[in-house]
Amino acid sequence: MRGKPPALFWRGSQPLVLASASPRRVALLKQAGAEFTVVDPGPDGAWPGTAEARHGVRALALDKARRVAIRRADAVVIGADTVVVLRGERLGKPSGEDEALAMLRRLHGRRHEVWTGIAVVGGGEARTASEGVTVHVARMNDQELADYVATGEPLDKAGAYGIQGRFGQFVKRIEGDYTAVVGLPLARLRAVLADFA
Repeated sequence: MRGKPPALFWRGSQPLVLASASPRRVALLKQAGAEFTVVDPGPDGAWPGTAEARHGVRALALDKARRVAIRRADAVVIGADTVVVLRGERLGKPSGEDEALAMLRRLHGRRHEVWTGIAVVGGGEARTASEGVTVHVARMNDQELADYVATGEPLDKAGAYGIQGRFGQFVKRIEGDYTAVVGLPLARLRAVLADFA
């Protein structure tokens, strides 16, 4: 009879905690075979001033991880934050269907960047990193745009779309780490976690 399979993603002895309520991030960490618990860090913090996307997502990820680490001093805590950037402008989560539709009208037929920042906090130490990806979106007609918004999928996602969901059929290609677009760059996170094991 086979025993428990060896840990590939997290080899540390401390409990691993994901400071995120995102079901996409939970699914990715499960996909990696990690054993972890989830703690909601609460509402997103404000964007740090005029920070570039690659730095802002790291700061927000660190804020989330630190908020949870205060309650879980025994654990290694992962925080993450994702932003969509179109021609230098950040597109966060839409406030409703109208804003989601307006965002998607700007994104379709163009390429944009997605930046995901990660932070790991544990044992009084903290490390951050960010991963950038270029996403090329196919042209969409008005009916396709309206129908996608009507699914409700865009409403809780940066840039008003989920590449792992129905919107995937409109993505022509990406340049970079797919998991970073979903919200948790697994290869980069695994490398950062190695410092804590």
